[in-house]
This record gives sequence, structure tokens and C-alpha cells, in this order.
Amino acid sequence: MNTQLTSLPGPLLVVVIVLGVVQLTLDVIALVDLVRRPVDQVALGNKWVWVAIILLVNLLGAILYLLVGRRPAPVPEAASPEQFAPRAGSVADSLYGPRPPLPGGPGAGAAPGPVGPTPVDEQATNPGRDDVDPR
Repeated sequence: MNTQLTSLPGPLLVVVIVLGVVQLTLDVIALVDLVRRPVDQVALGNKWVWVAIILLVNLLGAILYLLVGRRPAPVPEAASPEQFAPRAGSVADSLYGPRPPLPGGPGAGAAPGPVGPTPVDEQATNPGRDDVDPR
């Protein structure tokens, strides 16, 4: 029986084309993954066996490789956070350069003053108010 694709009904032709595109896509994905993956992360330990399975078993070969042919990469030991956490000052210094000395800082001879707004004496500024606590 020699059937040409053009003699197939329209919906069946669409299904055949979609399955062909899916098979080709899965084959390319599986082969690219196989090439990039180290041998120790491939089941059976032989890449050529998987190339044959992917190419000769059609759609199921690529699916088999993607499901059972790959081994996960070994997980490295986690490093302590102290190795990766830089000091906040060193990050700021590397981005913006070293900080200039403060005018009232060490070596300037001035005692540090209060930080924030100066307190206001309500009784002195409003002597006629009764609701202000004189303390």
C-alpha cells in the first residue's frame, strides 16, 4: 500500500504534521541535552546507546531519554553564608568610594552634639496657655 500524504483527509494530515513537528522537536531537545550532559550523568554510562535509542525508537526514544536517561547533577556542599556575605561598608565603599571624614568627627576637637531637633519649652514660648504642663 503506497499512500501519499496529499491523499489523506485534512484533519488526519494536520495530526500527522503536528506529530512530526513534536517528534523532531523532542529529538533535537534530547540530543542537545545528551551532548551537553557529562557521561557520569547519563544512565547506562554510554551516550552512543542513547543516540541510537533517541533516533531509532522515534517519539518514544526521546521521551525515554528525557524521563529515565538523565541522572541529576551531584549537589555540592553548601558554603557557609559568611563566605558570601560582604560587609555593608565595603560594598558601599566599592560603589561610591571611601567616605570623607565628618566635620565633627574624630580629630576635629568638637564634642558631638545632640542628634535630632532641639526640644522646645512650651511654657516659655506660650506663657498664657493653661493646658501646658509646666514641668
